[in-house]
Amino acid sequence: MNKTLAALAAALACSGAAWAQTAATPVKIGVLADLSGIYSAIGGKGLIDAARMAVEDAGGSVLGKPVEIVSVDTQNKPDLASSKARQWFDTEGVDMVTDLPTSAIALAVAKIGEEKKKLVMVTSAATSDLTGKGCTPYSVHWTYDTYALARSTAAAVLKNGGDSWFFLTVDYAFGQALERDATDVIKAGGGKVLGTAKHPLSAPDFSSLVLQAQASKAKVVALANGGADTVNSLKQTAEFGVGRNGQQKVAALLTFLTDVKAMGLPLAQGLYLTEAFYWDQNDKTREWAQRFFKRNGAMPTMTQAGTYGAVSHYLKAVKAAGSKDADKVMAQMRSTPINDFMTSNGKLRIDGRVIRDMHLFQVKAPAESKGEWDLYKTVSSVPGEQAFRPLNEGGCPLVK
Repeated sequence: MNKTLAALAAALACSGAAWAQTAATPVKIGVLADLSGIYSAIGGKGLIDAARMAVEDAGGSVLGKPVEIVSVDTQNKPDLASSKARQWFDTEGVDMVTDLPTSAIALAVAKIGEEKKKLVMVTSAATSDLTGKGCTPYSVHWTYDTYALARSTAAAVLKNGGDSWFFLTVDYAFGQALERDATDVIKAGGGKVLGTAKHPLSAPDFSSLVLQAQASKAKVVALANGGADTVNSLKQTAEFGVGRNGQQKVAALLTFLTDVKAMGLPLAQGLYLTEAFYWDQNDKTREWAQRFFKRNGAMPTMTQAGTYGAVSHYLKAVKAAGSKDADKVMAQMRSTPINDFMTSNGKLRIDGRVIRDMHLFQVKAPAESKGEWDLYKTVSSVPGEQAFRPLNEGGCPLVK
């Protein structure tokens, strides 16, 4: 009898310890970031902190489990990011990954998420292929994409007489998608593309490309790149007089607040650009941006703000679903409207695309600016259903 009781007590103790261990297992979010490369100002440490802000605002726990943020510098290398994602999913208990600063990384990790049945919430990479041929049941494209950028910015420039184009394009998935999506808009609007010049990521010099663009006589020189590549190519177009001689305009198809800050208003003034968020849009954006500024010493970019929104929506879905199971959480995220300081009644489609309004801005002239971060003026807003590619046109195999 004593042996039986002892065995029962031991079994209860073991099961109690196992239950306690399971209950304490954290909800783990991995941030695949750029902490040292050309996209570090856009995302970087500030983006990781935005994810932490979302966790803090959720109370630091969900379902009685602590929420943990882990991060790594991908160095913008798809193989490094893929290897880390596998390790996180297989051995470190990561439930969801976010950020993913380049399109090549995002496409590769989305496939790993599909294989492992883990959620991948892309808040930084841009290629619209993520909700097209590269869509998966476990991936979300949260903030913006090349289709929305091209549709808003290219259409505005076309409307102002820019009917012939030459592209300076970064030669990987993001730049290729951005040029393709912009070309579709240009041709549909009666314009034509006179040529393109490709450059590698983190190009050291753009002079030969700029000379090709200048020689093309195109009315618009379009920069289909991002981060430091956009800043440096814009500086060199100015050095050669492109965009300053009244004969050619420069259109930066993906430009962030930090890019404009780095360029300075004398160089960037007049640029049209499309973003999902600007810190000075309304009382809600200003309130959150000021919180971010006090922690990071800079106003947030749309990817940093978007990461806060993605992590918040994910944690709300985990709570509502009562589970970390990826299928249950994804179903909950799709059924729940997205409402936060940057999104009003957004929705997550079956192809992974988050539908939200996009905004066309123009960079202010120095005389118009009233402060260090007072950089944009609003031109127009585009409703989400118009800004993003129609569901039946992307080629996503999940769309019946």
